[in-house]
This record gives sequence, C-alpha cells and structure tokens, in this order.
Amino acid sequence: MSGQKKLGVGVIGAHAWAEQAHLPGYHAYDRADLVAICDTVPERAEALAKQFGIRKIYTDANELINDPEVQMVDVCTPTDTHLPLSLAAINAGKHVISEKPLAHDAKDAFAAAALAQEKGVRTKLGFTFRYSPAIRQIKTWVDDGTLGEIFHVHGLEQNSQFLDPNYPLRQVPQDADWSQLIPSSIVGYGSHLLDLVRWCAGEYQSVIGSLHNYVPERIVRGYEGMQRIPVEDGAVALAEFASGAQGLLQTSYIAVGNYPGVELRIYGSKGAAVARLVEENGVAETLHFATPDSVEFRKIDLPDTAYPPGTTLHTPWPELYYRNLIRFWVDEILDDLPGECTFYDGAKSQETVNAIVQSFRERRWVDLPKVEAQ
Repeated sequence: MSGQKKLGVGVIGAHAWAEQAHLPGYHAYDRADLVAICDTVPERAEALAKQFGIRKIYTDANELINDPEVQMVDVCTPTDTHLPLSLAAINAGKHVISEKPLAHDAKDAFAAAALAQEKGVRTKLGFTFRYSPAIRQIKTWVDDGTLGEIFHVHGLEQNSQFLDPNYPLRQVPQDADWSQLIPSSIVGYGSHLLDLVRWCAGEYQSVIGSLHNYVPERIVRGYEGMQRIPVEDGAVALAEFASGAQGLLQTSYIAVGNYPGVELRIYGSKGAAVARLVEENGVAETLHFATPDSVEFRKIDLPDTAYPPGTTLHTPWPELYYRNLIRFWVDEILDDLPGECTFYDGAKSQETVNAIVQSFRERRWVDLPKVEAQ
C-alpha cells in the first residue's frame, strides 16, 4: 500500500549487505524515507549516501539513533554489535530491525524482545528468506490447509561460501574458545533455517545435532596468515515438534553449490511442496507441488503480484527478498499491522541453535522450550 505517510529510516553499517539488500529495499519503496546512514569509516557512508540519496551521514551510531527524524533504526553491522545497538535504539523509543543473530545467548534476545514490548516499539530480525515469494506461498498452503496435517519438514541451507580456505572467514566471536569446536554455520545459517522451519511446522519440542569441522586451516578476518581454527562449518540436526511433525535440518558453508542454498520441503497428508532458493541460470528460486493423487512434483509459477513492484524471478535474490521484507516491515509500522519475525522470533531461533549446540556437546536430545523462553 502506498500513501502519504513515510517512515524515517536510519541505517547503521555501510558494508556490502547494506549495499546489496537493505538500501535497495528502502530506496525502492515510496513509503520509506532514507534519512541517515552511519559507519565508522566515513568514506563508506558517504559513498552509499550518494548512491541511494541519503540526506545525513554519521560516524557515531548514538547520534543517528537520537536523530529526531529517524523513526526506525536498521542495524546492519558485525554480529557482536547487534545487541547493544538494538538495545540503544529501543531505549531511545525507536523501532528497530537487526541483522541476525540478535545475540549469542537466547536469554539476551528474549530480554531485548521484552524491553521492546515494554517501550512500545516494533522489532524485526533480518530473516531474509521468510520474504521469498516461494516460501510465502508454502506458508499460505500450510495455514489454509492445502497441505493438510504436516508430517515432515526438511530444511537445508548450504553453499560453498567458505569452501576455499583462502577466502577470509568472518565474524568469529571475540571470546571464542579455539580449544574446542566453535559453532559457526549453525549460527549464521542455522538461525535462518530454524526460523523458516518453525514458521511452517510450529514450536520445537526436542532437538539433537551433529557439528563438524571439515576445513581445519583457513584465513580468518582480523588475523594474519593461515589459522588452525576448529570452526564448525557443517551441521545436521533432527527435530521433533509439538505438533508431532518430524524435522531434518542441515547447514553448511563448505557444500558445493550456489547462493543462498536454501531448500524447504514440506510433506503433509494432503500435499507436498518444495521451495528451492538457489540462484541458477538467472532465476532466483523455484517452487514445486504434489498431491497424493498426482505424486509427480509440478512446477508452480506465481503471479506477478507475489513479487515486489519492479522485481521478477530474474532479480538477484538479495534485492528480491529484501525489497519484499522492507515493504512488509514499513507497512507493519505505518499501518499498525501484526508483526512478523520479531525479536521474539529471533530469540526462539537462537534458543534452538543453542539447544542443538548443547545436544552435540552433551551427546543427547535437548528439550524445548528452555527456561529462558518461559
């Protein structure tokens, strides 16, 4: 919906993901007003301000947060800064969207969600893949009963982003213990995947996982030379849901294949659906559907209205999905619509990530919800 009301937006972080996804999304939506951008390196902020027509440039995040024209703060910065910047925005009475994960520990994410509710501000986690048109169609089929009772959910997110040990690994937590396996793909990729699966199958009841390091030596951003680091670069997990459904999940960033490498497969009593979010041959995603009386999966072509204005299946996936996310997010705030993938949802995802890591370390099933979710 377009209208006269506009939302004043301030973006913190002027790196590649802001340029590829966040800023094109705001720039393309006429209900968003790009007020300000902030980065500790002013040249980066200046370049993106010029590219996207942003009026103000900051190098101090608190100055952007306290700008009276900024109604919503977008935290698009390295992982360890997500929580403190989001809390600062909430305490300033600003709506806030943050890249994932919001926090390494789920209880900190639950606390942030509770604070936002107390302050009366909106929140959203950057769960990009909820805004895939194919994924949203599957969610519709789940909700309207087209798929019937959900039996099985398979979720995969895997590509070859860090297969090459000479490609710098990023965002290793500063306090990571290099003497034991460091959760990584299950955090960066798993948080997306666990959210998608929960969105379609309902609440997790119990999980068990296996984590592994396949590339033992690699370049790590912030360090000089090859590092021997026991980082988890591949994980699998089984899940049982409160609904009775079963789940199978895999995350990897050393699996040969293209971005983003997401697949969601839902099998129910009345039908099955497979969304494959892998950019191939210039197409961002595919969707297939089958029924008990027609078991061969057939390709589904969605109507033009499923895509943000100005996009098609040939639009690069970061822009396609984030333009969709932005228009839903801005409308939620301006039109007082129900919130989706809020900080609470982010906390639930992180809680499950934490449980899978715990299950691996303790070699057992771990039940959910954990104490901090109750």
